[in-house]
This record gives sequence, C-alpha cells and structure tokens, in this order.
Amino acid sequence: MTVTSENLLVKFRARDTQFGVTRGTVKALAKELDLNETQVIHMALSRFAADVLPAYAPDDGPLTAAQVRALRKDANKHLPTGKVLSRQTLFA
Repeated sequence: MTVTSENLLVKFRARDTQFGVTRGTVKALAKELDLNETQVIHMALSRFAADVLPAYAPDDGPLTAAQVRALRKDANKHLPTGKVLSRQTLFA
C-alpha cells in the first residue's frame, strides 16, 4: 500500500447525523472491524464513492442519423435470410 504525503483534517461531529459521525462512532467501527480509524474512514469513503460516482466515463452522446444508417446497413449483412421456421413471443 502506498502512502502519499497529502493529509486531510477530519473534524468529527458532536453527534451522529447523516452528514457526519462522532469520533466515538469511528472508534467503535474500528474495533468492530479490527481496523484502525484511518482504514475505517478510507473504507467508508470508498463505499460512498462507489455509490455516488459513475462507474464509467460518459459516452459521446446519441448517434447521428448517418451513424444509425451505417449500423443498419452493416447489420443487414449479418442477419439471417429465408423463411421463418418458428416464432415465439414473450407476451401473448
């Protein structure tokens, strides 16, 4: 594990709320998880980031009409041809 020289001061709340916790809560979590307080804070931030931040970079937006036409033209080359032998529907 690499450690950088950047530090962040964490100011604990006087009581637990949805926006912060007391030092006692962090200590209790550390004891319960058998971790140190720094690891508990990193774990909490990691889980929060996974919930809030997008998992992938945004795409370039919708396709242009020309791109859709090119895709349809290419797809037609790969679609099966001939008589339909059987058909099933999910919803009747």
